[in-house]
Amino acid sequence: MPASSRASVTTKPRSPASPLALTLGDPAGIGPDITMAAWLQRAKRGLTPFVVFGDPEALAARARALRVDVPLAVVGSPGEAAAAFADALPVLASDAGKGDTAVLDTIVAATAAVAAGECLALVTNPIAKKALQSADLQQPGHTELLAVLAARHNPGRTYKPVMMLASSQLKVVPATVHIPLAAVPKALTRSLLTETIRITTAALRDDFAIAHPRLAVTGLNPHCGEGGMLGREEIDIIAPVIAELAAGGLAVTGPHSADAMFHGEARRSYDAAIAMYHDQALIPLKTLAFDSGVNVTLGLPFVRTSPDHGTAFDIAGTGKASPDSLLAALQLAAEIGRRRTGAQHPPRP
Repeated sequence: MPASSRASVTTKPRSPASPLALTLGDPAGIGPDITMAAWLQRAKRGLTPFVVFGDPEALAARARALRVDVPLAVVGSPGEAAAAFADALPVLASDAGKGDTAVLDTIVAATAAVAAGECLALVTNPIAKKALQSADLQQPGHTELLAVLAARHNPGRTYKPVMMLASSQLKVVPATVHIPLAAVPKALTRSLLTETIRITTAALRDDFAIAHPRLAVTGLNPHCGEGGMLGREEIDIIAPVIAELAAGGLAVTGPHSADAMFHGEARRSYDAAIAMYHDQALIPLKTLAFDSGVNVTLGLPFVRTSPDHGTAFDIAGTGKASPDSLLAALQLAAEIGRRRTGAQHPPRP
């Protein structure tokens, strides 16, 4: 595997008893709402303790707006979270700035706690993309930012982050993510697709405990290009990659027409689908599991999950936000985190 998909040996070991690190997300969005709703279901869901990285005043204000009884415990370190969790929501306040700067600072602090072994895994609440446009960390999304932060904590390493959307009905990975649709054909290379498939295969095996992962790969063009009449990406890029990987022993098939890959019978034939671009992957996932899908970042030296939805500024503070996707993200992060405690390397084929 390329160095971009290997963990550095400097990654510190984590204890399965460590808390999860949960970022508050944009405090004007529904992050505070669903965070408190998740904590209120801690016993019912058997949640692993988590510590919130964010502004306790923002949480307290939202609790008053929602009229919910959520006592807060401001802690000085992640290690104090477990003892407080049963009776109060642990919050680790930082010396962050205001606005977008504070949002970014909490992500940086939470990532550092996970990288240092103080927290089992990272779970991130939704943010607006503009919060990531700082002078030295300008990135198009959470996923790309975390790869930069992982490299900061593991000097000499680079990481290829792979975004997986996961639910009980479907696991799907877009090969290209936060780029314009017009840029997809140029960005879709044999090396990109090969690395994405390898990282996904290894994650299914090591993080999801699927002994013999099966992958199905979509085409890019309608009807997989109709033999070249509607595009040649399937002929020139996708099919050769699949053939090479299959010859090397991976259970990967395709290219398949995307319009026929996501019905029930088709989904039973694979463990994860590899799509060519963002919406090709996210539309079927959100159709099947809008309230329970989880965003999982593969290829990092630590575990990261997040709810599969945005900030929802329009319903923040109204009591209408569902915590289901965050609950699923917390539970999956704990599950994968515990699985990784015995082997600190991220999955590799």
